[in-house]
Amino acid sequence: MQIGAPLGRNSGKLWLNHSPHEARTMTRHWRTRLLHTNAHVPEGFKSLATPVYRGSTVLFDRQADVADQWHADKGYAYGLYGTPTVLELGARVAELEQARHSFVVPGGQAAIALTYLASCKAGSHALVPWNAYGPNREMGEGLLRALNIEVEAYDPMLGSGIGQLIRPNTALIWCESPGSVTMEIQDLPAIVGAAHERGVTVALDNSYAAGVLLDAFAMGVDISIQAITKYIGGHSDVLLGTVSVRDERTYETVGSTWAQLGMAVSPDDCSLALRGLQTLGVRLERLERSALELARWLADRPEIACVLHPALPSCPGHDIWQRDFAGSASIFSIVFEKRYSKSQVASFIDALELFQIGFSWGGVASLAVSFPDLKRPGIDYEGRLVRLNIGLEEVADLRADLEAAFRKL
Repeated sequence: MQIGAPLGRNSGKLWLNHSPHEARTMTRHWRTRLLHTNAHVPEGFKSLATPVYRGSTVLFDRQADVADQWHADKGYAYGLYGTPTVLELGARVAELEQARHSFVVPGGQAAIALTYLASCKAGSHALVPWNAYGPNREMGEGLLRALNIEVEAYDPMLGSGIGQLIRPNTALIWCESPGSVTMEIQDLPAIVGAAHERGVTVALDNSYAAGVLLDAFAMGVDISIQAITKYIGGHSDVLLGTVSVRDERTYETVGSTWAQLGMAVSPDDCSLALRGLQTLGVRLERLERSALELARWLADRPEIACVLHPALPSCPGHDIWQRDFAGSASIFSIVFEKRYSKSQVASFIDALELFQIGFSWGGVASLAVSFPDLKRPGIDYEGRLVRLNIGLEEVADLRADLEAAFRKL
């Protein structure tokens, strides 16, 4: 039979035991049948794993049903706005954070960008703590400044005093607790109270808490973002973020901006995050225990001037952490004594074997990285600060690795 032959076996026969539609399908050319098929699989397959739904085009039963809209509760319109796999991840995160809705975006930085662009317009003023995630501040100095949005840095420990910085055009106050690298804990209820008195939206980078160690919406926060890359993904193999909103008004504001920006995500990545959610509880418990044990051990080392871990009194805002948080996570920072130079600290990191060198955190492997140029107002760490992410290795082995590196100092 030639490749271009129009019909398969039994061509020309009337398939009497099939419906007229099926009979028409079976008389069509095989190339057409590749795309328009009567093949079906049995229903009723149930699995513990969430199916991975890939797709861009969404099919409608009738022309009258066609609508290009992003609201998940009104049905599917286009794959850009999420397949069932994507929407399930968002729904699961919203359930954890007790949010009105969680939008899934391509990463933590995308979550930050969406929050800014949904909350601010040209001429707006925003406040961000000076210890916030570096790319957040870079966005304020770069893209947002070019859009005529002014982003002002503030002391994360201001609390209700932030009210003195609010202007008539202030549209957004960012919080990050604990702060990036230096781990300061913010008084969220005090900041929210001052902001809401003046009608200002409050957003929180809640990545450290994975949406479960701190109840952002109970604190009054309007928008809670996470880098799903971190604890929910949990294995350093996925880049995702979420923007969770507290009420209907914020849902519409953030949602319309999200749809216009086209922040589509991969269903395959979402399936990895959904898998990570299943072990989040046991991983967080283990990571907290191991990190605390090592942090307390390091606090007694003669080489270390200070340990910045929220659960230790040496961390700024420790009393607030005790009040607001349900636990701690895997990251903390250590500051070497002043007698050690920047190059010695770098050599210490290079000498580590189990701790690998790299950014990010929340995965199963332990990481160490220094911040040679890190400065805070009134403080120059002179390259003596190192951030550690504690993974799932045995604590005794990690301690031995650190001890060996200390000896090489």
